[in-house]
Amino acid sequence: MSEVLSVAALIISLLLMLAGGVWVGVTLLGVGALAMMLFTSRPFGDAMATAVWSSTSGWSLVSLPLFIWMGEILFRTRLSEDLFAGLSPLLRRLPGGLLHVNIAGCASFSAISGSSAATLTTVGKISVPELEKRDYPDFMTYGTLAGAGTLGLLIPPSIVMIVYGVAVQESIADLFIAGIVPGLLLTLMFGVYIFLWGMFTEQGKRLRERPASLREKLEGIRKLFPLVLLVGVVIGSIYLGIASPTEAAVLGVLGSLGLAVWQRKLSWQVLVASLEGAVRTSAMIALLLAGSAFLTLGIGFSGIPNMVVAWISTLDISVIGLIFSLVAFYIVLGCFLDGISSIVLTMVVVEPIARHAGIDMIWFGIFVVFVAEMAMITPPVGFNLFLVQNLTGKDLGFIAKAALPMFLIMFLCLCILIFFPDIALWLPSHIRG
Repeated sequence: MSEVLSVAALIISLLLMLAGGVWVGVTLLGVGALAMMLFTSRPFGDAMATAVWSSTSGWSLVSLPLFIWMGEILFRTRLSEDLFAGLSPLLRRLPGGLLHVNIAGCASFSAISGSSAATLTTVGKISVPELEKRDYPDFMTYGTLAGAGTLGLLIPPSIVMIVYGVAVQESIADLFIAGIVPGLLLTLMFGVYIFLWGMFTEQGKRLRERPASLREKLEGIRKLFPLVLLVGVVIGSIYLGIASPTEAAVLGVLGSLGLAVWQRKLSWQVLVASLEGAVRTSAMIALLLAGSAFLTLGIGFSGIPNMVVAWISTLDISVIGLIFSLVAFYIVLGCFLDGISSIVLTMVVVEPIARHAGIDMIWFGIFVVFVAEMAMITPPVGFNLFLVQNLTGKDLGFIAKAALPMFLIMFLCLCILIFFPDIALWLPSHIRG
């Protein structure tokens, strides 16, 4: 009975701290300390120091601030203008017209940013005014931007994948490789949705752009070339086994600095602002990882993960049933927490459940990131919905409705990933052997 009361005290403390607006990382540290006091006589001070140091000092974690810094530098260059100008002549004649730039632009920037927020903001600040000027319906403009912005979590290099890899001690390089095919599949499905809208709706039929000349297309390819080259160097070096994710991140930072110099956008102010942005984001994620590591240690003494695994075993639930239960769980959780926080908060219990069920942890990482993507556009606190609102000033309810078709497409793509896991596992198994 005392153990039940102790577990209840942990859960209540967690909920109260989160509801009170306490930072998630600090909440995890506090609940971890409470768990240590309730379930073990070991002093929690030295245990916290050991857990925090071990979780934040790994070599694989070095790539995280580097990739974030790369995205911060590119966010302050002329990349968004070049993306729109380069993609527009290549895509505008398709049914759906320039809405495809929202999808292709977010997918392209995701491949060098790793951040959903940076991806959506960079593409949206150029595409939204252009689409509004051409009388594209707000419902499609805002909805496709909110949905496509989530690609920053899935298409490598992904910050969330790094966090997951560090949390469960899995290869970040394999996670990056596993994310590429699901990312391209989701991008294609978004594009098909816009294509069908352009083909079969009255609004879509009316919005047909003039075809681009060969000269315009060649000029567009020229503008896209620096981005393609940077993606090829960063991601290609990982896929080919030439560089580790950390080494590839260094190449990415050097490449982004070179691109900023070439565009004459690199100044002392830009450099300081990019460093400040990278430090803020990296410190936030490091605090989450430190809190998660200490909570994992404290919860381990309680025996809660083993009890949950034993309880799941008694339910005689299939692996598919378990996975869809986790889908529902993460979607509900994502209504109240951002993707990184929800993953870090739950891994202490969810990881042993997944391993006990025999689920491949690389595939599970892609699955978790995918569900975290869906949570980015679920109200009331879908982060991408707020970003689009900040860009447009439109009502949040309208933006949430506009993003609903993208959410349903993501759910369909997730179902495909669940029933055909080789979509994620085939590429890493062949590249990494």
